[in-house]
Amino acid sequence: MNNIFELATPGIQSLQPYQPGKSIEELEREYGIKNAVKLASNENPLGPSPLVIEAIQTHLTEIARYPDGNGFALKKALAQKYQVEMDMITLGNGSNDILELIARAFVTPAHSILFSQHAFAVYPLVTQAIGAKTIKVPALNWGHDLTAMQTAIRDDTRLIFIANPNNPTGTWVKKPNLKTFLEAVPRQVIIVVDEAYFEYASENADYPNSLEWLANYPNLIICRTFSKAYGLAGLRVGYSISHPDIANLLNRIRQPFNVNSLALLAAEVALTDSEYLKQSIALNRARMEQLTQTLRHQQLDFIPSLGNFVAVNVGDGTKIYELLLRQGVITRPVGGGYEMPQHLRVSIGTTQENIKFIEALELVKKKQNNDV
Repeated sequence: MNNIFELATPGIQSLQPYQPGKSIEELEREYGIKNAVKLASNENPLGPSPLVIEAIQTHLTEIARYPDGNGFALKKALAQKYQVEMDMITLGNGSNDILELIARAFVTPAHSILFSQHAFAVYPLVTQAIGAKTIKVPALNWGHDLTAMQTAIRDDTRLIFIANPNNPTGTWVKKPNLKTFLEAVPRQVIIVVDEAYFEYASENADYPNSLEWLANYPNLIICRTFSKAYGLAGLRVGYSISHPDIANLLNRIRQPFNVNSLALLAAEVALTDSEYLKQSIALNRARMEQLTQTLRHQQLDFIPSLGNFVAVNVGDGTKIYELLLRQGVITRPVGGGYEMPQHLRVSIGTTQENIKFIEALELVKKKQNNDV
């Protein structure tokens, strides 16, 4: 019998799967720890909107039915919120689903995909999975160097990913810089602005509202998600807004029921709860300030962030990560593909979760210093 592994395409054979953050259940099972906290996956500590929970409970008896394959109600709600046409919207099983659809729709092994160093791990994974060529541009101050990215565009470049704000660094591209970049990129190159943390960042004065530019740049795609500020990570629902021709192509290869019925309902209801969204953003802002003030007091370097997380320089990210696990705190090491071995990415939690992280970090750093 042939080696089954050799039957796979070259890109899949050498692909390293995306590694999600360790779960609380996994940690407590492995180490016998109770009351662990998870600050690894940029989840919303506020939980979902009560209106969402109520709506889901009301519609549980309907889960024997297939969802609306077109997601009409959610598309209509998104179109009204953002003042766009419904045929500009594509729904995905999380925004990751959309990112893969875009690559599959526009890129072949003859093309290259361009993105920044330290950018979201899904970009290189998608590139490798479809056998495309990678152009990874060195970062500037942990963020996107748009000038260098523009210079790096080749004749075979078909797709550019820009995470704004970027995960895991929290850095962001300012409005005039992104506008200049959009103007300079050839129209045959698709530009994906990945705005998973848009709601947290949008209050910042220099953060762009990229929807304003869609009419002038038909090669622009904007991706967003309900996983972060809306607190629906477990339901996996994201979307893109683009020129109708792009949306038409994405919908041709999208799985017909890629967003389940409860996720469609939850996202639609979440859009109506403006008070919840305000609370979610306010909580993140306040707890971010709490955490970063303490990091400054401890003289720990961190990267300023517009997301719901912060990347902290702890010296040896992998070692400190393991020591924190034993204290019941789950963070995210960002060495490996992210090329940030000295950092941990720490999600913004509740006051109590932040305090537990800080106290645990103080303890393991003190122990590490004593062992030297």
